[in-house]
Amino acid sequence: MKKVQKEKPVIYYSDELNDEFSPMKIKAIPIDQNYDYGKSGLWWNIKRFFWYRIFSMPIAWLWLKIKWRHKILGRSALKKDSKGPIFIFGNHTNPIADALIPTFAAFPKGVYVIVHANNVSIPGLGLKTRILGALPLPDNLGAAKNFMNILKTRVQERQAICLYPEAHIWPFYTKIRPFSDLSFRYPLQFKAPVYCFTNTYQKRRLSNKAKIVTYIDGPFYADPNLPAKEARLDLRNRVYKAMEKRSLNSNVELIQYIKKENKDD
Repeated sequence: MKKVQKEKPVIYYSDELNDEFSPMKIKAIPIDQNYDYGKSGLWWNIKRFFWYRIFSMPIAWLWLKIKWRHKILGRSALKKDSKGPIFIFGNHTNPIADALIPTFAAFPKGVYVIVHANNVSIPGLGLKTRILGALPLPDNLGAAKNFMNILKTRVQERQAICLYPEAHIWPFYTKIRPFSDLSFRYPLQFKAPVYCFTNTYQKRRLSNKAKIVTYIDGPFYADPNLPAKEARLDLRNRVYKAMEKRSLNSNVELIQYIKKENKDD
């Protein structure tokens, strides 16, 4: 008997920069001057080591392997900057896996992820998300000062800082959406190297389910001969080009994305 193939879900979009399709609907808390971005020091490090290394990593690794047969290629590139901080940029296509993959992409470095306030607004999990590395973007000037101070601390600790420059989740999207160069100001400001990882969806052997294969590229360094704004854009363009090339390795489309027609055209 011939198998009946299920039709793929279709999502219609109009704006690659601003449309959001995350299945998780969470009311964001305000990230103001009173928000606690976390600490440094012995007690913080002990708590983070337990929750990050002992508790969360084994669960995350098991989930990624069972659910997605996850595999990382190119992590050896990170050895070039093993003793210093790095910034690592990725494509944003999976609400759960995107929270876990940076941990393994940048291993053995610890990772802190710059996120939207939604990610620290789940009731009862605020403290845990801070310890696990969530750094929500600030909502006012007071919070912005605290945000930059903790970012400086994590850089001084030689950690990996992860960003998703596409900003919005498009589940299982197989291309790289256009993104701004604004988030590339951080590696320029802290004079840190940049890497990128590209999550692709590929066919599994002997299964109709997809697997995630993550490719790591870099390092990318800011051009010291360019003015700051031009160096930031140049850095963004080189990262985008590398991610776009890797995205061609996707050979499974779980959701079809179709751009809406503009009636004014």
